[in-house]
Amino acid sequence: MKSNLRCALYASFLLTVTGVAHAQSANAPMDASMAPGTTQAAPSTTKADRALARAVRRALSRAQGFNVSGVFVRARGGAVTLSGTVRTGDQIRQAEDVARSVQGVTSVTNKLTLFHGGNG
Repeated sequence: MKSNLRCALYASFLLTVTGVAHAQSANAPMDASMAPGTTQAAPSTTKADRALARAVRRALSRAQGFNVSGVFVRARGGAVTLSGTVRTGDQIRQAEDVARSVQGVTSVTNKLTLFHGGNG
């Protein structure tokens, strides 16, 4: 009898927790870029955004003396964000200048930092 009661209480608990979690996700504010019926919370990357990010990365890889291996490029509607690490402070400025020179880039947010090497 105790095990049946324990199972019933556990099942009740799980249903309550599941209901609360569902209620929170259903009542969460919807992102303006989310169309009704979609399940993706963040705005999707368009082909144009991906192409622009590739163009910026390609331009960085062609820049004299620039190592692009630690740099991440994100583009959204012409706005480019650079993140990751580079070896020198000059490369931080160089990356921003190169990104701004790419056709289609409307703004650049530079979040690059210096690589200090090692494990911490």
